[in-house]
Amino acid sequence: MASKTFAMKFFLLLIFSFAIIQMATAGDPDILSDFIVPPNVTVDGNFFTYTGIRSLITAGLPTAFKVSKAALTEFPALNGQSVSIAVLEFAAGSTNPPHTHPRSAELLFLIDGTLQVGFVDTTNKLFTQTLQTGDMFVFPKGLVHFQYNSAAKAPAIAISAFGSTNVGTVSIPNTLFNTSIDDNVLALSFKTDVATIQHLKAGLAPKP
Repeated sequence: MASKTFAMKFFLLLIFSFAIIQMATAGDPDILSDFIVPPNVTVDGNFFTYTGIRSLITAGLPTAFKVSKAALTEFPALNGQSVSIAVLEFAAGSTNPPHTHPRSAELLFLIDGTLQVGFVDTTNKLFTQTLQTGDMFVFPKGLVHFQYNSAAKAPAIAISAFGSTNVGTVSIPNTLFNTSIDDNVLALSFKTDVATIQHLKAGLAPKP
């Protein structure tokens, strides 16, 4: 009987250890080739080149917050490479609202302007910083974070690097107020009334 109990504990320990290893190595899966080629695609230098961000070089000043991505959807050659980027353009006074990336940390490099940035950890502690041109800031994987250009006139531009080809973005305002979560649930959660919740939802509804 004792031997069976020991064997069961040992078996559970193995399962638990395997789970920890899987958590520690979570991320994009490793591939068994140099790169992954979609069907019916010719592989040459063009396959490994993405030109979708060229337009930013000659574009005028941003009039709102805008994200230009080079991720798996836009750049198929990234498949299996565990890397992607995004260019963030901030008009004066614009913000990238609180959001999370469930599959990667984010390393932001500010190439022009100033930005107020921050994230909240799992103990609800807020970490903030005002970045100057040339500064970098890391947002840990899965944590709620934001960026805000508080300048009255000057725009800001940043490049974000990710350790995944498909980081996922969960917008906190849209997730809460632009989905089908019951108004009563939201009103109770935020200790307010249904009318206030409906007002917030109306402000975030897609424009026709």
